[in-house]
Amino acid sequence: MKDYPLLIGGKELTTNNRLNVLDPYDNGIVGKTYLASTKELEKAIEAAESARKPLWSLPTHVRSTALLQISNELQRRSAELAALLAAECGKPLKYAQGEIDRAVQTFRIASEEAKRLPAEVMQLDTTPAGENREGIVKHFPVGLVAGIAPFNFPMNLVAHKIAPAIAAGCPIILKPASSTPLSALELARIVDKTELPKGAVTVLPMDRETGNQLVTDERFKLLTFTGSPEVGWKMKEQAGKKRVVLELGGNAGVIITAGTDLDKALPRLLVGAFAYSGQVCIHAQRFFVHRSLFSDFCEKMKTGAEALKWGSPLDAATDISAMIDAANTHRMDEWLKEATDAGAKVISGGFEKDGIYAPTILTHVKKELRVCSEEAFGPIITVEPFDDFEDAIDMLNDSKFGLQAGVYTDSITEMNLAFEKIECGGVIINDVPTFRVDQMPYGGIKDSGFGREGLKYAILDMMEPRILVKPK
Repeated sequence: MKDYPLLIGGKELTTNNRLNVLDPYDNGIVGKTYLASTKELEKAIEAAESARKPLWSLPTHVRSTALLQISNELQRRSAELAALLAAECGKPLKYAQGEIDRAVQTFRIASEEAKRLPAEVMQLDTTPAGENREGIVKHFPVGLVAGIAPFNFPMNLVAHKIAPAIAAGCPIILKPASSTPLSALELARIVDKTELPKGAVTVLPMDRETGNQLVTDERFKLLTFTGSPEVGWKMKEQAGKKRVVLELGGNAGVIITAGTDLDKALPRLLVGAFAYSGQVCIHAQRFFVHRSLFSDFCEKMKTGAEALKWGSPLDAATDISAMIDAANTHRMDEWLKEATDAGAKVISGGFEKDGIYAPTILTHVKKELRVCSEEAFGPIITVEPFDDFEDAIDMLNDSKFGLQAGVYTDSITEMNLAFEKIECGGVIINDVPTFRVDQMPYGGIKDSGFGREGLKYAILDMMEPRILVKPK
């Protein structure tokens, strides 16, 4: 069993509060690390504050090169890191490898964006008072950043907080999920081998009470959080004067129009519905299918779902493995019973076997039930028919969430109408809402969040403009 000490200011340390990280599939110990107390957090804050000016003072090419070095090391160790990630979060190896590949790209894109930090010369003589003057606008780092990341993408969602902070010149202290901290701790060691100042990046597993200081401490100037709406909006209330970026998930909808080639679309529909047992913020949860295709769609999805391979996440052929813990598996049963008691029909699945919850397809689900109105974050989808495209948009919009949506259509008119009318942060045409590449502006409206991730957009959130007005 490998030991993962904490790393603060370039120095390894341990605490009395040991944390064993368990494989959700077989409950074996993947590795051990340590929970930081307020004492260790204070050391990390002091190290970050000491690194703040040196980090911003680094030439752009040094920060860019450091980001590229991190990317290259992730790529070199991708197979090893994918196996670690699969073990600690129960993510099938094919998806774990995909996550590491995305983290490689995240740091590579950040390396390029670091060279394009915004600056402009502003004409001021467009009004009489500005005659004989001009402005120079530069962007400066906001200061110390607090990051809090979830369990479901323990490498790439951490990368989406650390990489833009480095590019912007902001030190960051990041709290990974206590169930999946090992990938992030390996990333911290990779960062430590670059020329970045010691203390510029710290990854600290902590309990929730200690981690709350990331939210309330005024020395942090920005909080970036990915997680549940209940926790995220409460954090925003407690954050005081600091900036806040929230990515809070959703119950993403997919519209399948009459012209859709279901056989062509099916592989992506199954990925959107059931990849990583639906434990994805942009999991395709609610399907609205044109009535002419409804029966065929249900039959094809049932056949496809029942053909998915169950098993160990470390088996390269596995499609479906254990959810993150037994509590979430039990929650699937509760939500399913609530739906079936209210008249929902189970097309496929609806049971747990050997610790794995079956991919589950429901129809005739009342919109107020939790499997429809809340974020399932599990392998459950709902399927309902529609007759008119605009009615389907209204059905999709009838949600407190608005992260991403998918629309399958061969009509330019429908594509444009979907973009104009669907209330969410991103509309994906002829693919599932689960599609994301890491340079995209990514985030939602309504209960799905506040602000945007994606490298350029996250960097801008971590900087503030300052203008110099001078004579021409």
